[in-house]
Amino acid sequence: MKKHSSLSFVVAVLFTLVALNPSTAHAVPSFARQTGLACNGCHTTPPELNGAGRRFKLLGYTDRAQDTPAVSNDPGTRHAGLDLLKTLPLSAMIETSFTSTKSSQPGTQNGSFEFPQDVSLFLAGAWSAHVGSFVQVTYDAQSDHFSMDNTDIRYANTTKLGGKELIYGLTLNNNPTVEDLWHTTPAWGYPFMASDSAPTPGAGPVILGALAQDVAGIGAYAMWNDHLYLAGAVYRSNHIGNAQPNSGEGFATNIRGVAPYWRVAWQQSIGSDNYVEVGAYGLHMTSTPGAVTGLQDSFTDWAVDLQYDRTLFVRDVLSFRGSYVRENSSLAATFDQGGAAQSAHNLSVFMANVEYHFGNRCSVALGWQDTSGTADALLYAPGPLTGAANGSPNSTAYTGNLSWWPVQNIQLALQYTAYTRFNGASTNYDGAGRNASDNNTTYLLARFIF
Repeated sequence: MKKHSSLSFVVAVLFTLVALNPSTAHAVPSFARQTGLACNGCHTTPPELNGAGRRFKLLGYTDRAQDTPAVSNDPGTRHAGLDLLKTLPLSAMIETSFTSTKSSQPGTQNGSFEFPQDVSLFLAGAWSAHVGSFVQVTYDAQSDHFSMDNTDIRYANTTKLGGKELIYGLTLNNNPTVEDLWHTTPAWGYPFMASDSAPTPGAGPVILGALAQDVAGIGAYAMWNDHLYLAGAVYRSNHIGNAQPNSGEGFATNIRGVAPYWRVAWQQSIGSDNYVEVGAYGLHMTSTPGAVTGLQDSFTDWAVDLQYDRTLFVRDVLSFRGSYVRENSSLAATFDQGGAAQSAHNLSVFMANVEYHFGNRCSVALGWQDTSGTADALLYAPGPLTGAANGSPNSTAYTGNLSWWPVQNIQLALQYTAYTRFNGASTNYDGAGRNASDNNTTYLLARFIF
């Protein structure tokens, strides 16, 4: 079947699936069942949080509707001291997708139709009056097994400081920035969906997802007067599926001691239609590739970010998000093992995107990401598809996205990513004749959440 015929077939399948789910359906996730609110009560469009969604997360996912069925906690009852929802806060998600690159990846058939791409189960909601969770377990069709995905378990409470409200809490999580409230940090940043088979550039700072789901962390956070947000956490390598205690063998990253993470942000509403957040965050990590003893690599990442939302025509929202991430590293261990030509390196990443939400039914977005840094012929070695012929980490990508929610728990999306540079060059970037534009990717997604 020709490429354009395959694409037409998949589009038809996805829209047929939606047609089988009438627009009057009200299948909503566990947070919505718990709070009595539809998805747009907390989201501009999922996963993007509005003010109510940010507060719900701050309070540990524990807010409930007055009529939410719960075991009585009244003094004098046989359930005194017990605070439980009467039903488990469970949700599920299934994603099916189609991925096509401009040119086939070497030795493969282009046009991957995955049904499913993945399936996720969530334990998401209140455990008690002050403890709640977002726990995601995902079945990955490519690896054919379940594993832990983004997880955030929280304790939250409120008090007064200087006569103003102070929300404070503790978090157990497995991904630096997963606890964050904004969409300028890596865990929940744009683009909000991604193919699992398309080529992506090889270089990036540690904080941009390199530790996701591979660490265990504990931290604390606070929001004062609904303006100033502070958070901090420490992380250790977790290596789920690996024998404990950890030997580090076979893993590129093994945190030595702990890796501290910090976050500061200020949010401000300006009038009734404008909202702005400005902030900074960072991470420091020392690690030894393949071991837990010996020489160490050192990484220091810091970033600044901005989010601006403007409400238009009562229900529409225009969003702008931008961030700059800088990583300075000293790769003593990698250099000693022959994996780098020098020890001192840096990476800089600029990211920006603009999105227009047509109510809660449709959104259109365009994003840009530019990565640049120290060239190193050993660290960024040549090789078909994933290599860098000139030893450079520089890459530039543009990503456009069109999403439609026929109902709030069903999403259909079309995404296109175009590369002007990939792993250091525009043409013959890998030394095997592949151009950056050959990795331009068309990605179709159907997501069902219930």
